[in-house]
Amino acid sequence: MEGNITYAEAVELSKTPDKEWLYSEANKIREKFCGNAIDTCSIINARSGLCNEDCKWCAQSTRHKTGIETYPMKDSDEVLDCALQNDIKGVKRFSMVTSGRKVSKQEMEKFCEMYKRIRAKSNINLCASMGLIGKEEMQMLKDAGVTRYECNLETAPSFFPTLCTTHTIEEKKQTLRFAKECGMELCSGGIIGMGETMEQRIELACELRDLGVKSVPVNILNPIKGSALENAKPLSDEEILTTIAVFRFVLQDAFIRFAGGRINMSEELQKRALLAGVNAALVGNLLTTHGTSTAKDFEMFKSVGYV
Repeated sequence: MEGNITYAEAVELSKTPDKEWLYSEANKIREKFCGNAIDTCSIINARSGLCNEDCKWCAQSTRHKTGIETYPMKDSDEVLDCALQNDIKGVKRFSMVTSGRKVSKQEMEKFCEMYKRIRAKSNINLCASMGLIGKEEMQMLKDAGVTRYECNLETAPSFFPTLCTTHTIEEKKQTLRFAKECGMELCSGGIIGMGETMEQRIELACELRDLGVKSVPVNILNPIKGSALENAKPLSDEEILTTIAVFRFVLQDAFIRFAGGRINMSEELQKRALLAGVNAALVGNLLTTHGTSTAKDFEMFKSVGYV
């Protein structure tokens, strides 16, 4: 299809009884606008836990008792080694991710030195996810070689206040605007399965399109024992695939990315998702949970026609 689909049209699409048609058409849109190249990225939890925000989904909040490992800053040599290993494996991007509301200027100086070390020793593309930082800190990252900034909106503006009260979705959007002003690409997505409706997922997709986001992580809630959403009901395969397909209709030329929660999807479901709109993946370990085998992932991507 040509031109942007409206919110109302996307909602109607999500209700179509012919789901196989929906998935097939989403795949055609992906092929037309993005081709068959898959975008891969990896992350390291550069600062874990100790977060005072009250996000209900997050294992790293001090308001939850999840028993995760906590530390203020990862060792620079460990970060460098992780980046180099991912580069060797053929992963395209590497990101440091930090817990907490934001990284201070003093902390940012240390993280930027780590990025400069990686830049000097590898060609892997650099990303960052360091909270609600200001424009000055964003420019520091850009000057250190970071080309893409990640700040997930997490869910629709209409639903966000029920999940987090210590910051707003507008603060997240401002952070993304700062990144754009500094010449960075934007990465932002959300988590599905937190109690939101399909209409609210589509609301999120439209917000991301309006912001000009080109990398969209789709996380599927992995209920962590001790978190506020530990008893959330799992999504059906159809809900997951329909969400991904409608995201593709809304975000025609974006990298719609497998992210958190994929470890709970069967390989068959992952392959179906790759043919229903997904064309990017976070590979390897995640923030507080184990991820997937990078080698196995590349085999799977190739088996459904990606290069």
